[in-house]
Amino acid sequence: MVALNPPVCDFGRPAIDFDLPGVDGKRHTLSSCRGPNGLLVMFICNHCPYVKAIIDRLIRDCRDLAKHGIGCVAIMSNDVTVYPEDSPESMARWATELAFPFPYLYDETQLVAKAYGAICTPDFFGYNASLELQYRGRLDASGRNPAPADARRELYEAMCEIARSGDGPREQAASIGCSIKWQI
Repeated sequence: MVALNPPVCDFGRPAIDFDLPGVDGKRHTLSSCRGPNGLLVMFICNHCPYVKAIIDRLIRDCRDLAKHGIGCVAIMSNDVTVYPEDSPESMARWATELAFPFPYLYDETQLVAKAYGAICTPDFFGYNASLELQYRGRLDASGRNPAPADARRELYEAMCEIARSGDGPREQAASIGCSIKWQI
């Protein structure tokens, strides 16, 4: 697996609209997922060791962000013919087992991932109430293994600041993860 880092935040870039099926059997859009103070769009998948290393913290942070008016949504864009562990059925099972507090959506055509410029899992896009990009960093210091329990909650802190002020931090450490598995 190749580990990739996304580019730095393109401050102010508008969120891209989407209409995708969720593992809950419903369709979800940009407007249905956003919160009154912003939106966190997360590109994740089931099989990636980088996602597995942070998933419990990610769930915790998304639950806590809801209290600050931040909506959260996870999108899976990998080619499931090559990575069957990321199939919609496996996505639904994982979301249920872990009680995801956010919609988990399947981007079968990969058009949403391409429109956002997502390159890896996990890849985070944090938007303010006006749906302007303010964060493109990491969750915390985790890599293929979880960071120490007392690691700074970088994404959570950034999104709380965005909820309060509309602006994200100017200093952001890039996320790291497995490349999105593009269809050939």
